[in-house]
Amino acid sequence: MTGTTQDDYTDRYARRVRGMTTSEIRALFSVASRPEVVSLAGGSPYIAALPLDAVGEMLGELAAQHGATSLQYGIGQGTIDLRERICEVMALSGITNASPDDVVVTVGGQQALDLLARLFLDPGDVVLAEGPTYVGALGVFQAAQAQVRHVAMDAEGLIPAALEEAIEATVRAGRKAKFLYTIPTFQNPAGVTLSGERREQVLDICERAGLLVVEDDPYGMLAFEGEAPLPLRARRRDGVFYVSTFSKTFAPGLRVGWILAPHAVREKLVMMSEANVLCPSAFAQGAVTRYLSTMPWREQIKVYREIYRERRDALLGALEDLMPAGTTWTRPTGGLFVWVTLPEGLDSKAMMPRAIAARVAYVPGTGFYADGTGRGNMRLNFSFSAPDRLREGVRRLSGVMEQDLAMRAVFGGAALQHTHQRRRGPAAADAPGPDLA
Repeated sequence: MTGTTQDDYTDRYARRVRGMTTSEIRALFSVASRPEVVSLAGGSPYIAALPLDAVGEMLGELAAQHGATSLQYGIGQGTIDLRERICEVMALSGITNASPDDVVVTVGGQQALDLLARLFLDPGDVVLAEGPTYVGALGVFQAAQAQVRHVAMDAEGLIPAALEEAIEATVRAGRKAKFLYTIPTFQNPAGVTLSGERREQVLDICERAGLLVVEDDPYGMLAFEGEAPLPLRARRRDGVFYVSTFSKTFAPGLRVGWILAPHAVREKLVMMSEANVLCPSAFAQGAVTRYLSTMPWREQIKVYREIYRERRDALLGALEDLMPAGTTWTRPTGGLFVWVTLPEGLDSKAMMPRAIAARVAYVPGTGFYADGTGRGNMRLNFSFSAPDRLREGVRRLSGVMEQDLAMRAVFGGAALQHTHQRRRGPAAADAPGPDLA
């Protein structure tokens, strides 16, 4: 209809993209990228810790010596050399029974999730996922027109009894969940890790219910205190799809991830990937293969662990010293994130513009729930900024929170609510973007 929209194509879009909007949070992140703003928001690894001169030389040699193949089209499943290296990487985490034939190389972990959604989800299907969960996965499931039902977590990760309850509630509603999507190790955004005992319980529950498991494991090698529990895929082979990526342990800009799938499903994933991207980048695959074959990548992971442990400790210490009373947070033993619960009455989404004005950024908790809840939470990242910068960011954030608490004490909730009347309920889709990854 003329005069009602700036988009002349609105009535031509497919149903699955209706309601997709760019949130005001994304607009604020464009400001958050300025150097004067301390960003606690993104999920970026600290790439400067890599031996960049050696990596640059390696990439130059790849182009000069193997350009005829590395700059050419490849195959949909990914090169056999890389798939063999991926199996070696997984073996370090305890997945020792993987075959290169069952590995499908993807354009980052994000495409892996998209392929699984395309393969298994019809409109109206139910996906069970931790609450909160990775915003990029929520975008994929929403694009597939699936319904996400969240399963509660605590300090030990997903609660098995809550999973059973969610399965039963889905059945009572006359529906069937297609799979459980879980990040059991150093979860994004909560930072918690599913205990070994609970991993067995969750697998037993899913097996009894005939529920597939999609295990997303980008952070499992970034443990700070001993080794992480064995992945779910190391414990059970059937019905578990293992997804991971080199974005957190090498270079997110190369966009190389993978799926380890049951053999019967592998070929369908390859066909779907070919229809989606034709083939993953041969150059990016060659770069990762050479990195894993010629450079001390295991030592590099140890370097990341030490850097991130120091930065986690700096963030936790700053929270302990500076946060207002009533604030609580998780204490991750690996990964990149801390999940903060605000004092009663504070709204992380409403507070975001004031935080940006104070030159600090975070991710409001609403982005990690399919139903738009999570206003009382925020995600903080500690991997990218130096310890002194993290402390300064917390100092600025604490000041914003103290001001909001003071306003509530004087004027009540209305003083903060009238400026941010927002629809509660299902959140509009918002592509994850690097600031939310």
